[in-house]
Amino acid sequence: MAGNKMDLLQLMLLLQLWIGVLTLTEAVRSLDEGVLTLTAPVSSGNDSDPPVRGDIYSNGKIYDITHLINPKMPKWGSPDGMGQVVTIIDDMQEGAEAYTSEMDLPSHTGTHVNAPSHFFEDYFEQGFDTSTLSLKTLNGPALVVDVPRNTNITAEVMRNLQIPQGIHRLLFRTLNTDRKLMYQSKFHSDYVGITGNGANWIVDNTNIKLVGIDYLSIATYTDAVPTHHALLRSREIVIVEGLKLDNVKAGIYDLHCLPLRVLGAEGTPARCILMSSNFQASDFMSKDFVPLL
Repeated sequence: MAGNKMDLLQLMLLLQLWIGVLTLTEAVRSLDEGVLTLTAPVSSGNDSDPPVRGDIYSNGKIYDITHLINPKMPKWGSPDGMGQVVTIIDDMQEGAEAYTSEMDLPSHTGTHVNAPSHFFEDYFEQGFDTSTLSLKTLNGPALVVDVPRNTNITAEVMRNLQIPQGIHRLLFRTLNTDRKLMYQSKFHSDYVGITGNGANWIVDNTNIKLVGIDYLSIATYTDAVPTHHALLRSREIVIVEGLKLDNVKAGIYDLHCLPLRVLGAEGTPARCILMSSNFQASDFMSKDFVPLL
């Protein structure tokens, strides 16, 4: 009888081990610059399971396009990266009743938004900070486009992309993603961005109200001022930077982007996701199509 109980116990342990293996293999794993990315994460439900940080959920219907804030991520102008972000203030290992911490990070950290006050002194004094950005603009149908890998985003590039007039949110997937710049601690000034004439073309020839890109600045390093001035002057265009578009193909998605609501901040980190959409880019070209804001 004791032998039967032992056999049963061993069988149960083997079964649990096998379930754990199956659970792990159901996630698509990729090792990317030392950061393990899990896709379509699942859990066995045990309290002892390690936390899962995924990028794709619900069988490819939800894409997390927000970079994980961590000490090794790039910081504008720094050769060494972000550095320590979270500092433990109360530590349970030292007798505290609960953990509490403080965060120290620039307003333009990782995936973040820019407010009009970022490049205009009068807008800053008038209070046009990130808390004034329209959630209507930050949420809705968006077009992800792949841009040529041998150039910045100029007026000519924008003209050749032939963006439908019904598009109000445009996300650029560029060479920055191919180079994995957001996974490198060292800041790279040779990233791909929008030039001044490219920004003017967007303002003059499209109905775009939100632009996003896959590195720390929407503007090229040398055209930071003219590009931002063109895009932010009207206070009608929202800029989203540092997007994680590694696993995202070109096409129409539903964008949901929620920046922190911080009084006086010209930029704040944001949590942004894309959800699969039933729309096609061609839908936004129809004369009968009513644009969705």
